[in-house]
Amino acid sequence: MPINNYSVLKYRATDHFFGPSANYHYQILALADQVQYRIAVDVQSQEYPSELLYFVDTNYQNPITDGLAQLAWGVTPIESVPGGIALDYLRGNLFDVTQMKPLPADAPSHNDLDDLIDSYVQQAIGDQSAVLYAFGQMWGPEENKPDQYFNFLPGRGIHDIHMNQGNTSHWYRDDGPWQDGALLIHFESQNVWVALFLAFQSQCFQTDDAGHCLNGQATTFHSRHH
Repeated sequence: MPINNYSVLKYRATDHFFGPSANYHYQILALADQVQYRIAVDVQSQEYPSELLYFVDTNYQNPITDGLAQLAWGVTPIESVPGGIALDYLRGNLFDVTQMKPLPADAPSHNDLDDLIDSYVQQAIGDQSAVLYAFGQMWGPEENKPDQYFNFLPGRGIHDIHMNQGNTSHWYRDDGPWQDGALLIHFESQNVWVALFLAFQSQCFQTDDAGHCLNGQATTFHSRHH
């Protein structure tokens, strides 16, 4: 079955955290209408190869941004159908997926996915005009359970900030069209959009109407916990 609670969260970034290697995500503390959330962005896969594929556009221009700017702060549930704001890497004409490249989560040279994401998030934290949009699967609120990284209560947030189709058998049940994740940042003072798209190398880029790999096999070319 597809992922649950497919949504977009409109927020401002207030803090960040580099996740531990056992649960390797880049964590963002979000604030929307005085409510805190955590954005958990995968930067490393549990499956070989471990490096995620990424594509970043620092001057993103796509009609979908017009609809995003009109959203209210906080969580907007999304129906996984074409014609709205649902994302689909393979059907939505969002970007050229052949331009995605692998990048390690952490590297001594700092040429890694952690630092790439951090550079844009830090810029957004320092810019009061920056508005962020995270697409993925919502969790929470987790009553009486503070967030494990930022300690706000109740814990809540969004994860699966990556392509959510063409999975290997372990995550086959998460497959679906028009439910992909992404991170977009609108620097309103400059009217510039930055878009980050992520996928696992174990996922395939040709899927059927249910989001499963064609011929039942993934091609080379995945942590689900938040």
